[in-house]
Amino acid sequence: MHSIYQYQEFLSDYLKSQYETKEPRNLYEPIHYILDLGGKRMRPVLTLMSAEVFDADYKKALPAALAVEVFHNFSLVHDDIMDDAPLRRGQETVHEKWNLNTGILSGDAMLILAYQYFEQYEPIIFRDLAKLFSKTALEVCEGQQWDVDFEERNDVTIPEYLKMIQYKTAVLVAAAMKMGAIIAETSEENANLIYDFGLNLGLAFQLQDDFLDAFGDPETFGKQVGGDIIENKKTYLYLKAVAFSNEAEAEELRRLFSIQPEDNTEKIKKVKELFNSSGASKATQDAIQDFTFKAFQTLDKMNISVDKKEMLKAFGENLMGRKV
Repeated sequence: MHSIYQYQEFLSDYLKSQYETKEPRNLYEPIHYILDLGGKRMRPVLTLMSAEVFDADYKKALPAALAVEVFHNFSLVHDDIMDDAPLRRGQETVHEKWNLNTGILSGDAMLILAYQYFEQYEPIIFRDLAKLFSKTALEVCEGQQWDVDFEERNDVTIPEYLKMIQYKTAVLVAAAMKMGAIIAETSEENANLIYDFGLNLGLAFQLQDDFLDAFGDPETFGKQVGGDIIENKKTYLYLKAVAFSNEAEAEELRRLFSIQPEDNTEKIKKVKELFNSSGASKATQDAIQDFTFKAFQTLDKMNISVDKKEMLKAFGENLMGRKV
């Protein structure tokens, strides 16, 4: 097994080896641009790690890992267009640096390129990877649509929110891990268990992200703290706060999440106070822990060595202990 940093290096080297100057440049340069912005590349790292967990050489998993990374970045290009976001990882978004049409078309090309990486596998492996990938890609789109729909609704329930983040975020984490298992040709039971491990870890990861958005350290979080509050996003924290508050406090929360003042300092302060006083902050931290433990429970059933179970557990603990 290798370290996370080593997997990131392997992936970065493989990505660079795939680049070639192609025409039309305005289609391919934006693709290279967004992929070169980096990030932690957690999802493709999980594909490489999962392959090695089930005793395959990580090199066999590099094309599938890159497919996951290209697909993830395709979704970011289109999300940025939908959100009219000016920045991604501190740099100009593709549609801002080029234009809207280029962003749409380059994003479309990335989705097709992602599928092409699976063509490097034997027919049976290709079939299983493509089947999982198609299911996951559609679920990510469904999750994104629910996220958009929820912005206009005031009656979103906690189960609905959890389903939205499962589809928008967690399924791709789960699929990334299962792809490594498929490439390693492990048992169907092992492949399904590593999927469940990734799914629950992905849910915990997204809830952690929601929590850090409100309560993270501005020095380490990497994004504007309170961004979800400014945008009136009805996160798990918000939904729990409304559920736990008395009528007057719940009404105040709804009011705060219906306004967009020029200076958001006071709004963020009041909302965070209500998150804390209602018990929503603790409930969110408890949910993060619950999903993390659910992920760890799948390890007990997995037919792999104890040291590999410990390695996966350490990865999960490290992810949940993050401050960024």
